[in-house]
Amino acid sequence: MYLVEKTINKLNSDGYSFFLNPKDLHDVTSRLKKNSYNIYKPYPDSEKNIIYQKKEPEIILFEIITNSPLRHQDILGTLYSLQIDDSLFGDIVITNNHYYFYTFSYMQSFFEMELVKIRNTNVSLVTHDINFLKDYQPIFEEIQIITSSLRIDSVIAKIIHTNRDQIKELIKDKKIIYNYDLLTNPSKIIHENDTFSIRKYGKYKFEKIKATTKKNNLILKILKYTQN
Repeated sequence: MYLVEKTINKLNSDGYSFFLNPKDLHDVTSRLKKNSYNIYKPYPDSEKNIIYQKKEPEIILFEIITNSPLRHQDILGTLYSLQIDDSLFGDIVITNNHYYFYTFSYMQSFFEMELVKIRNTNVSLVTHDINFLKDYQPIFEEIQIITSSLRIDSVIAKIIHTNRDQIKELIKDKKIIYNYDLLTNPSKIIHENDTFSIRKYGKYKFEKIKATTKKNNLILKILKYTQN
């Protein structure tokens, strides 16, 4: 609730919000009058977006220049290590062995000074036109699983080929993020378009129930986010 109030205050004072994940975006817009705001998306399927009123916010797109391959978690972990809130930067995009992230223009000097190394590798930053990735589309690997239940622990157990007791341990160790919150309830029922991230296993999206078997088990279509 604090984030919602903080975001609405920023929107009223500055005319635009922070970068918001889908859950926070929903929570904030549910408090706003219809047609009183717009949503800025850096590219069509971007996850973290910005609410604005009249003028679009000033955003920049950084490319991380490096001689070593990077993973999404490497970049994200380094950004967190800079002791800033994740609402100050947008999506991290990896495509064709190039690495990008979005942020506000007023954060440019900060990142240019502070983001100089990722995983013991020196890096530098260059900026691109904000529309440089406007046609970017994430690539997914389709996974099909058969499960007797839509419980989150059952679904994840099938995806990573383990048992539900092990999933409880992952939840206890705070290694599963469900719809942008730490997962605490292993019996939670998932719904279409829900997303969840499992540390060391990746990020997934439950798209739909494809069919039901003769034994009344469910055939689920799961999308795994990949780096292309």
